[in-house]
Amino acid sequence: MRRLWLVFTQTVTISVAVLFVVGTLKPEWVHRDGSATLSTVTIVEAATPLTPLPSGTKSNGVSYAEAARRALPAVVHIYTRQTAKVPDIPLMDDPVFRHFFSIPERTGLGSGVIIDPQGFVLTNNHVIENADEIETVLNDGRKFEARLIGRDPETDLAVLRLTNAGSLPAIAFAPADSLAVGDVVLAIGNPFGIGQTVTMGIASALGRNHLGINTFENYIQTDAAINPGNSGGALIDGAGRLVGINTAIYSHSNGTRSVDSPPGGGLGIGFAIPVSIARKVLEQIIAHGEVVRGWIGIEMREITPELAESFDLPSSHGVLIYNVLDDSPADKSGVLPGDVLVAINGQEVQVPRVMLDLVASLPPGQIATFRLLRKDKKIELKIPVGRRPTPLVMR
Repeated sequence: MRRLWLVFTQTVTISVAVLFVVGTLKPEWVHRDGSATLSTVTIVEAATPLTPLPSGTKSNGVSYAEAARRALPAVVHIYTRQTAKVPDIPLMDDPVFRHFFSIPERTGLGSGVIIDPQGFVLTNNHVIENADEIETVLNDGRKFEARLIGRDPETDLAVLRLTNAGSLPAIAFAPADSLAVGDVVLAIGNPFGIGQTVTMGIASALGRNHLGINTFENYIQTDAAINPGNSGGALIDGAGRLVGINTAIYSHSNGTRSVDSPPGGGLGIGFAIPVSIARKVLEQIIAHGEVVRGWIGIEMREITPELAESFDLPSSHGVLIYNVLDDSPADKSGVLPGDVLVAINGQEVQVPRVMLDLVASLPPGQIATFRLLRKDKKIELKIPVGRRPTPLVMR
């Protein structure tokens, strides 16, 4: 009897020990009811790859590969070379001297957009300014020399023509004012020269001005990543259409600057010239080699409550003319400092930017009607529109 009891106790002890070890090392083998089993895992298989969007179909928000595919071939890399100016030294004509004392060169990097199969390229003026040689590289690796057709420093745009290019892929322009705040946009360019890159963001704001970048400002603001080398590249919508030309970023140290000169780095705020402005500049440059704008020779300021009180103005309606240039059309027509410009050809003026755009759109030689307030009197002056002088100072 004692022997049977000893065998029983040893068996129970060993069973408890085995159960303890299994419960510690493999708890999933033991249920709470004590029965052993193997756990199972259900794997959720990924869906089959999305099929490419049919031509003309808007992206569904999952992928913008089709939009990028349409635009990428029309975005080019731009490389510039500028020979530094050196004193006129007779020895520079000696090949041996030139071998040991080479003339320093400056190189530049940017992007551009093919806007016509004939090889016309739209880019930023600051990308090609002062360049002696311009070379473009297409998405497929082909290289072409480019010549400058014309440029407009006041909007920071320039037009190039690729030589011996033949028929090239051209980007499609989005309708003017088709972009809305919150729309997805893609920025395409050659950041830091690493190769063609696509970044995504949204249109954060429209009509940005007073940034101090250019004379005529009406920028698209975006949070799509824009870096040095992106200048002149394309900003496209979800359908792959051009909505803007990437131009500037907001820098922590120096405020708003062109993309290719950002000391201190950007802050995720980029600016692009809208396609509505780019189209007008492009058409004038291709037709005339330059942009012709109207001008009357006044400097103006927005009327603040402080200015209204200082000049004893009856209201803050209109813009204040605080300077009239000598011998300008405005000066010859009797405009005086302190006058308030209310309307041009019947179109009301509320802020200086509107006035600047209205006058610039008038063809030189046209007689325009300017409605002014002088003290308490309303007057109208017929002013012959002059031609806006070309800026002498480079960016």
